[in-house]
Amino acid sequence: MAFIPRSDQNKPHAVCIPYPAQGHINSMLKVAKLLHHQGFHITFVHTEFNYHRLLRQTTASSPLQGASIDKNCPVSFRALLSKLCGGSNPDVPPVSCIVSDAVMSFTLYPAEELGVPNVFLWGMSACSYLGCLQFPQLIERGIIPLKDESYLTNGYLDTVIDWMPGMQKIRLRDLPTFIRTTSRDDIALNFALRENGRASKASAIILNTFEPLEKDALDGLSKMLPPIYPVGPLNLLLSQVQHGNDHTLKIRSNLWEEDMECLRWLDSKKAKSVIYANFGSIATVTPEELVEFAWGLANSKQDFLWVIRPDLVADESAVLPPEFGAETKDRGLVASWVPQEEVLEHSSVGGFLTHCGWNSILESISNGVPMLCWPFGADQPTNCRYCCTEWGIGMEIDGKVKRHEVEMMVRELMSGEKGGAMRDKATEWKSLAWEAVGPGGSSRVNFDRMIEEALLSPKSSKMSTMSRDDSV
Repeated sequence: MAFIPRSDQNKPHAVCIPYPAQGHINSMLKVAKLLHHQGFHITFVHTEFNYHRLLRQTTASSPLQGASIDKNCPVSFRALLSKLCGGSNPDVPPVSCIVSDAVMSFTLYPAEELGVPNVFLWGMSACSYLGCLQFPQLIERGIIPLKDESYLTNGYLDTVIDWMPGMQKIRLRDLPTFIRTTSRDDIALNFALRENGRASKASAIILNTFEPLEKDALDGLSKMLPPIYPVGPLNLLLSQVQHGNDHTLKIRSNLWEEDMECLRWLDSKKAKSVIYANFGSIATVTPEELVEFAWGLANSKQDFLWVIRPDLVADESAVLPPEFGAETKDRGLVASWVPQEEVLEHSSVGGFLTHCGWNSILESISNGVPMLCWPFGADQPTNCRYCCTEWGIGMEIDGKVKRHEVEMMVRELMSGEKGGAMRDKATEWKSLAWEAVGPGGSSRVNFDRMIEEALLSPKSSKMSTMSRDDSV
């Protein structure tokens, strides 16, 4: 992945547009930085709301060009492309390609109008993508929508689906949660059907995973999609090209202010003695669940770093029991947001209590950290199932969280026999992940191939069947 020097006007110009949620932004920004290292001019597109939030979080100048669009994304995005292609700024080369989140498919029609490739980034797991692509078959076979709400609790979700290519003995409850609806008109289900149905129109698809981890799922996807390029873990691939004088190191994508003091707190702890707990940027808990997790962590007698976002408790403030602080003052730290990659890299962190967001899982694997899994929704049940059943690096906490279970599982993860076996397995996956991004590794080779074969290749027409109405 050597830098390719080019004059400004001869640089390829990639417009990168993520779905406007924290995890999606993180993945796309890593792709943008990698392309910038390869000599691309980058325009990184946010919604206006997120753009202004990020401006408040940073004072560093950026080598990546920022832009924003309003909530009418298709119309606003076309206007932005017209402005970028207008030639008013001699330092900005013409747009030569678009890299969009796979669930922001409205970019396809503008890409066709410009005659440039549109590569999708699927920032979640390959296994969850494969599950999403089976939704039409589940509908056709009458498996979904659910007959009524009792099917959520009567054991129906334990039905084993044995006909999905690349997924063995998967249960309905393990599939992305968009299927848990009683209505064919459900907004989330139809959004997933529409966005995934357009994947065949993309020039290519980037996946944030690596071949040894999800080989069967990737083999299944390769038969259903345009060319796919597994290039992950993106956090590790980026670490191979960023150095101390790289200006992109200073560009961060967090929508919340990070508490950097937690790293100094971790410095004071013994190796692998701390369990890190974070339920991501979207998941919420009830006040009762917050208290159960709190006392589970407290009663485990384990050192812990726990991220509690201001909006973690739905529609309420996150209030911990008064006694909790006194009980854990010498071994616990609560923060509103932290630099997660640095936390999981820290030698004192020995376990991760997670909602099973895909970035969190890859960052955990990258550092050989085993997990306690409490999936919230979307792709997370699929990720949880693979962590616990296929990869041997996780244990699932029951959805009806109880403090005693949390206490016992934290102890088992940090010092038990099963936790030790999971740590050994996580270390094995860590080695394979680093091999994938190293010289000659599959992810590194795939990223270079993706640039040459998709982003820099002449645009192939795949859009003849998409009408203008389909693009919004």
